[in-house]
Amino acid sequence: MADIVIPYTPRPQQRDLHRSLKRFNVLVCHRRFGKTVFAINQTIRKAVECRRDRPRYAYIAPFRSQAKTVAWDYVKEFTRPIIGTEFNEAELRADLPNGARITLFGADNADALRGQYFDGVILDEFAQMSPRVWAEIVRPALADREGWAIFIGTPMGENQFFDVFEYAKQGGDAWFASMYRASETGLIPEAELAEAKRAMTKAQYAQEFECSFAAAIIGAVYGDEIERAQERIVSVPWERGVEVHTAWDLGMADTTAIWFWQEVGREVRVLECIEQNGVGLDWYANALKSKPYSYGKHFLPHDVEVRELGTGTTRSETLRSLGINPTVMPRTSPEDRINAARMSFDRVWFDQDKTADGLKALRQYRYDYDDKRRVFRPRPLHDWTSHYADAFGLMCEALSKARPRKAMPKRDLRWVI
Repeated sequence: MADIVIPYTPRPQQRDLHRSLKRFNVLVCHRRFGKTVFAINQTIRKAVECRRDRPRYAYIAPFRSQAKTVAWDYVKEFTRPIIGTEFNEAELRADLPNGARITLFGADNADALRGQYFDGVILDEFAQMSPRVWAEIVRPALADREGWAIFIGTPMGENQFFDVFEYAKQGGDAWFASMYRASETGLIPEAELAEAKRAMTKAQYAQEFECSFAAAIIGAVYGDEIERAQERIVSVPWERGVEVHTAWDLGMADTTAIWFWQEVGREVRVLECIEQNGVGLDWYANALKSKPYSYGKHFLPHDVEVRELGTGTTRSETLRSLGINPTVMPRTSPEDRINAARMSFDRVWFDQDKTADGLKALRQYRYDYDDKRRVFRPRPLHDWTSHYADAFGLMCEALSKARPRKAMPKRDLRWVI
């Protein structure tokens, strides 16, 4: 392929990054650093230089619509000088003349990535994605081609982005980690930073411009509750003589989340939680049967009674045929479930290992922000955290229905260390 001149002049920090990258890279960047432009151009260069058969590259944003808004124009702008490049607007795909392909995806439909291979992947704003996107889908897709990955974004609490950043710092020769704070890069004028600091809360500024993982998650629904719960995130014992109840959320795109809990005295002991997508109800029934628990009630939302167009049966009927007898909860709003959770949170104990994914979701469950009105909307943002959060809220609504209130056994503190 002849020499290609792409209309991209990297900033000094971007130029250094292009030279420093390894196979797996975690870049924590302040707003307006130019991380997406950098990553797109790195991908284009790799795609042009690749000599493998049919190279494949992916740019993944939290939502497909976000990927289109943020990155699609960049992909087209920087690949147009490559004569013979074809663009598929419907599939958000650029096909280069050497057979390489760059496609945009959304983590909200991670199943679209299954079954594919990739030579390189960008995960933009990884803090807003489900941890499963990397661990269960993207990482395996890189294996046979020994592909690379670039994680980019700004912090949002100590979540999966924090975890992968910390891992990258200790991950050996294959991993690279770097952080770029606005106070250090000089990319944003001091007067502009001063104005931003006046207009934003301390937590907002620390997160967006100083890349603070310690800053409180902006708009977090359960921020205070999670903070108070730290001493109750321990190794929770399973009481064999006490029934285990479950609470479900049947989410969009076949994603289902389930919490497992017992009531011992006044304590609500959450033993574990699971989430899966792209599988049938039989998978969840088998998952429940594979566990050693003696079950009490299985609480499901009202839409379990909706008849499916294809079969004419309800999911509650399907579950009964699989040996799961659902207790259908009345229809409530997200606000009702949030209120029930807040009322019950202080008596809930979480197993530190088996509920880790659910706790990450609860920590990041947040209200949507209206940029025009500069206020938080009354309902939470619907993203990957919603399934675990809705199931947890349903669990808290169901506490009064799990079993009749009787004289409670004396609390046993021997397991609390």
